[in-house]
Amino acid sequence: MPIGLESWTLARPEIFLAAVTSLLLLYGVLRGEGSVRFIAAATSVALLVTAILIFVPYREGTAFASLFVVDRLTGTMKVLMLVGSAIAIPMSRAYFERVKVWRFEYPLLVALSALGMMLMISANDLMSLYVGLELQSLALYVIAAFQRDSLRSTEAGVKYFVLGSVASGMLLFGASLIYGFCGGTAFVQISRALLDGKAGELGTVIGLVFVVAGLAFKIAAVPFHMWTPDVYEGSPTPVTAFFSVSPKIAAISLTVSVLMGPFKPLFAEWQQIIVVVSVLSMALGAFAAIRQPNIKRLMAYSSISNVGYILLGVASGTEKGIQAMVFYLAIYLVMTLGAFAVILLMKRRDVMVEDVSDLAGLGRTQPLLAFTMLLFMFSLAGIPPLAGFWAKLYVFMAAVEAQLFWPAVLGVLASVVASYYYLRIVKVMYFDEPAEALDRTAFGINRAVALAAAFLVAVFSLAPQPLSVVAAAAAKGLFP
Repeated sequence: MPIGLESWTLARPEIFLAAVTSLLLLYGVLRGEGSVRFIAAATSVALLVTAILIFVPYREGTAFASLFVVDRLTGTMKVLMLVGSAIAIPMSRAYFERVKVWRFEYPLLVALSALGMMLMISANDLMSLYVGLELQSLALYVIAAFQRDSLRSTEAGVKYFVLGSVASGMLLFGASLIYGFCGGTAFVQISRALLDGKAGELGTVIGLVFVVAGLAFKIAAVPFHMWTPDVYEGSPTPVTAFFSVSPKIAAISLTVSVLMGPFKPLFAEWQQIIVVVSVLSMALGAFAAIRQPNIKRLMAYSSISNVGYILLGVASGTEKGIQAMVFYLAIYLVMTLGAFAVILLMKRRDVMVEDVSDLAGLGRTQPLLAFTMLLFMFSLAGIPPLAGFWAKLYVFMAAVEAQLFWPAVLGVLASVVASYYYLRIVKVMYFDEPAEALDRTAFGINRAVALAAAFLVAVFSLAPQPLSVVAAAAAKGLFP
């Protein structure tokens, strides 16, 4: 089947990013290590330009024989993911320069993983879904172990690779079952087969379970979360910051596209799975982080907990639920990048420190930095009227409207428990005596990101409505 100009036009942002990344790779190979600053800056700019190209000019439709789809929801999720990726690159520079591994390959690997995420988000076929997922995953395995001289980083990369390969195998096995029982890999073909009576066949349901299990691994949802604390702790801190936002946004978007698209006829079956996964994620994220001394492990469990809240919106299966999910992801992006920007500033005698106790006395030694961290912790805890409160409120309201009463109640209780470890960080910053103050650093990218994120949290707290309107417009992509 010939591919028309319309297909290439719809994929213009992906083509642009792939072309720029290829050119920058050639430039880096020819120029060597002296090219790293230019390539890092150019890659961030390219990611932001790609985000602009998604909506300027804006087009919807399917491309490449329906392997690729573009609509308002996919566009919004791509923009969130690209912004997170673009910010993660300059956030990494100071850390990698300090440990002497700041090489041009890193920003290019981030760009390649972002390209894979874009293909994931726009996947309209099980084949394109898998290709996008693997392009993203292969780049992420490498950057998890990017600090090659560090045993922790290498171990994190190997763990992520081994467990990620198992999850990919599960997803591929589920996809093959679905192909066998539904007679096609295109989302439209699967949906038509399910409506024609294939939904009642046991093989289709088993295939769906395997696909959901593979996707649950990618979003770090219980019980497929086992890699998250170790990989978050072992990876270089800038890589952990990147893992916390962009891959999670892309994987959640893909999960929604799969469940609310071809498998909408199996809503009653997959809703039960998602509700259980959501409740378990909220509970484990709330209780497991209580005794964590390492702030990166704590943020890993926090991300698991947040995935639980987001999945509660997905489980509702309604337009308001998807709207709440998009709203939550936008707030989560800002809060998490801001928190990790502060974590990247945690140095003592020019050595990175990672324990919660290392923040002791920060409220007296660096009051502005402590206040930004306080905003992020209060917002992550869902304390009103901060932005995180509105995000959780919208999710719980969507769940109640969908008559998911007990999951919503359990989510509220889990949120109360999780408040303990967020407030513990605030208590350590403002009430504990510092053994030794953290280094004061010059105003740089990470301090700028922390302040900008704190400003956005304050804006979203006082005026959540504009962001809610954008989320509502994105949700209409699934409910035309």
